[in-house]
Amino acid sequence: MLRSTTFRSGNPAPRSTPDDAPHHRKTLKPYGNMKNYSAKEIKNIVLIGAPGTGKTTLAEAMAFEGKVIDRRGSIEANNTLSDNTDIEHEYKRSIYSTILFTEFMERKLNIIDCPGSDDFCGSLFSAFKVADVGVMVFNAQNGWEVGSEIQARYARVLNKPLIAFVNQLDSDKASFDATLESIRAASRVKPVVVQYPVNPGPGFDAFIDVLLMKMYRFKDENGTREELDIPAEEAEKAQALNKELVEAAAEYDDALMELYFEKGTLTQDDIRSGLKIGVSRRAVMPVFCGSAKRDIGTKRLMEFIINVAPGPLKAPAFLSTEGEEIRADEAAPAVAFIFKSQLEQHIGEISYLRVIRGKITEGMELLNTRTGNKEKLSQLFAVAGKNRIKVTELAAGDIGCTVKLKGTRTNDTLSAPGTPVTIDPIVFPEPRYRAAIKTKDQADDEKLGKLLNDAKYEDPTILVDYSKELKQTIIQGQGEHHLNILRSRIASENKLQYDYIAPKIPYRETITKVAQADYRHKKQSGGAGQFGEVHLLIEPYTEGMPEPKSYKIPGKGELAVNIKGKEEYDLPWGGKLQFYTAIVGGAIDARFMPAILKGIMEKMDEGPLTGSYARDIRVIVYDGKSHAVDSKDIAFYTAGRKATIEAVRAASPIVLEPIVDIEILAPEAAIGDLTGDLSSRRGHITGTDGRSHGLAAITGEVPLAELNDYQSRLKSLTGGQGSYTIEFARYSAVPPNVQQQMASKFQLHDEDE
Repeated sequence: MLRSTTFRSGNPAPRSTPDDAPHHRKTLKPYGNMKNYSAKEIKNIVLIGAPGTGKTTLAEAMAFEGKVIDRRGSIEANNTLSDNTDIEHEYKRSIYSTILFTEFMERKLNIIDCPGSDDFCGSLFSAFKVADVGVMVFNAQNGWEVGSEIQARYARVLNKPLIAFVNQLDSDKASFDATLESIRAASRVKPVVVQYPVNPGPGFDAFIDVLLMKMYRFKDENGTREELDIPAEEAEKAQALNKELVEAAAEYDDALMELYFEKGTLTQDDIRSGLKIGVSRRAVMPVFCGSAKRDIGTKRLMEFIINVAPGPLKAPAFLSTEGEEIRADEAAPAVAFIFKSQLEQHIGEISYLRVIRGKITEGMELLNTRTGNKEKLSQLFAVAGKNRIKVTELAAGDIGCTVKLKGTRTNDTLSAPGTPVTIDPIVFPEPRYRAAIKTKDQADDEKLGKLLNDAKYEDPTILVDYSKELKQTIIQGQGEHHLNILRSRIASENKLQYDYIAPKIPYRETITKVAQADYRHKKQSGGAGQFGEVHLLIEPYTEGMPEPKSYKIPGKGELAVNIKGKEEYDLPWGGKLQFYTAIVGGAIDARFMPAILKGIMEKMDEGPLTGSYARDIRVIVYDGKSHAVDSKDIAFYTAGRKATIEAVRAASPIVLEPIVDIEILAPEAAIGDLTGDLSSRRGHITGTDGRSHGLAAITGEVPLAELNDYQSRLKSLTGGQGSYTIEFARYSAVPPNVQQQMASKFQLHDEDE
């Protein structure tokens, strides 16, 4: 998983594309000694939004406005600071998060540009961990989309404040009013208009700012603007929106509310002061507008972020694993958190970090609190996409990277050795898509294993494990596209081919009634023989069931048991085994009971119907026979094992399959198709919740075995707009016809073996 990169120190040469493409040329600002910023001079933001909303283009415009680059790149030309990998160039979309910075108003603005696709949501969770505010970008043609809903949920769960930017107002079907209405209807955070466009559509070149009460008209596509008075025909609308803004600002501060009642208005500084509180509390979401592609509105958005958005000193403190608040105190012992790891050719490991407390400097030694090893920060860099600019220090609140740490990875904390602190880790979302891996050439298995481990290092939402139960290497990720991108990268960068195949399902088996069996193991071979006889009962186990006393056994009548001992085991694959001894009169010596239990336990991992693990069974050994000379552990182990096989076969065994809870988020128009498709997969709908702006959530239960191709089907039924999450619910009996088919296949397999 290798990527190329550029590290810069001193005065770097301009970066450009070949001479035959001068319109693509873009250079990185030459840096001599880059300024070291303090916590009060830093803002950290994450750009979020549905796919196609223009986050990368907005990041590019921000870098341009801060003069980090002297010319803006474009997605089409494959030369933006973000989206800088070959595979992103191929797909023309963000696949990985990109860290960059810009300098504006004597401040440093750290920006994390995140993919819009939910398949790559892991990077968004990492970004939200270290960013203090999210800028949610909207496509003015689409308004609040499924992707907006998903990412707004993440922001809510992670308690991050939001600012809205309505982008692409120069598009043919752009509608600021419709987009704003969709935000009002769908968002749980109250939107408040700071700007609105004067002339949305292809001719868009002006907006009115109701905080500054000015109109801004743009003269070119490089952010050159003129400040004008609000036209008479817009005055009434602007005044009304200004009043709404003032009221929103006053609502969260008693002193401002009193001032508002006294004067009937607030100054611009008062409005900013009130909005700081409202934004920090996630009570309001200021709404801005523009066209990132034409650099309209970028500068005002950045001004607002610097003036109003919470920074490291005002944002909620980070928590340690002990629950201690770790604040951005530059004078305190250093603490840095690794939120992203990357492997790059010729460089090795790159660790992206946020300084939580204190300062880190070149050459400093810090303690990795997970491994207990010391790590030396040989070099520090500010990050501008693929370009890294050497710095001598990073202060509390700042984001940067270092290289070639020995054993440090995502979610690790580097702390001053004398005062170790571990930051509460990122909790990544559970996987929702799984596949089995099959290499084209078996000789590539070992190499592929190394590459997949590298992938896990870079992306913690990828899980890879060999399943002894299923006898397959199972890879899990956030979606089919997520895993397909990984396969494409490995094929392209390492010339190694492999396929995804349908993973086997981790079925379970159990029993449904009481059964009795006895087995005598007798073996004589020359000298000492083997003898052991075991009589046992089995029954289905359920939580809270009464202790065993007596049973009615067909052909044997009433059988009372006198319990002498009980052992209970939580099985590694789920469920329980209860093992009781009820031996009377020393028919079996107590020293042989562990051997009997071992024989029983061995059969718990191989049910009679499909060979799947068995679970939730109670076994009572109530009688047997032994021999003074020939009884040995091996004899009772064999007798216990064989008696268990016979008893389970007589106890009406059934196959259990994993059932998952599913939640589908999709356009409301697709509800009928989606519920019909889920029913055809043996699913059960538990609810449909019509959301605002044409979105709906469908909840239900469905067997895991029916979801192998579901993501592709969901995209087909929703035009690519649907998303789903699953969570294991329980095991449930498969239908009789399915069980019969499975048992027949297993028997044929056994015969082949």
